[in-house]
Amino acid sequence: MFRILFPFFLACLLIVSCGKQKETIPVTKENVRQILAEYAKNNPENEVLIETPHGDIRIRLYDETPLHRANFIKLIKEGTYDDAEFYRIIYQFMVQGGIHPKELGYTIPAEFNTKYIHKKGALSMAQSEENNPNRESSASEFFIIHGSVYSPSQVDNEEFNYKLKLTPEQKQTYVNVGGYMSLDQQYTVFGEVTEGLDIVDKLAAVKVYEQDKPLKKLEVKLSVVNR
Repeated sequence: MFRILFPFFLACLLIVSCGKQKETIPVTKENVRQILAEYAKNNPENEVLIETPHGDIRIRLYDETPLHRANFIKLIKEGTYDDAEFYRIIYQFMVQGGIHPKELGYTIPAEFNTKYIHKKGALSMAQSEENNPNRESSASEFFIIHGSVYSPSQVDNEEFNYKLKLTPEQKQTYVNVGGYMSLDQQYTVFGEVTEGLDIVDKLAAVKVYEQDKPLKKLEVKLSVVNR
């Protein structure tokens, strides 16, 4: 009797279990705002851990850039970043990662915020420079600023040249901490390194080919930090 009923019981469990699963709606160019805004409401996490061959980096995502935050969390949770790596390294500029050259079929509307600058440790999204007048972000390619420090006069010159309006605190950050000013208000900053700036230094210093590709593959593991 047990041999007859057990397969039937198991089949029922599978049916009930499958019935509870929610259908994932693909993100497209047309629905990207709606999907990510809804996802942001239901997934409030804003801390991410990036495990690299050189050590761990802890990231805090900004609530003021909800679409970028939601997209980043979504890609991690759904496993899109399972094969992520840092594939482009430019010393005193940035370390770029994600799942390049995989395309996800959508871009993220820009969320520029003068509160956030491309200081050392800033997390920003890459973007296509072709046919992109609104400076929309890549869905999957991100980078962390390595940068370099500026002199006060360099900060003033860059601010004028790129038509920026920095606060005294932001100017001092570029002098004391460093960064890459020309990206401000051109690429969306949506988070920053809270632990592991020394790891960013190590990643930025790895040997690369002429195409800025690391000699050794830099696979990384991204996970959402739950409080």
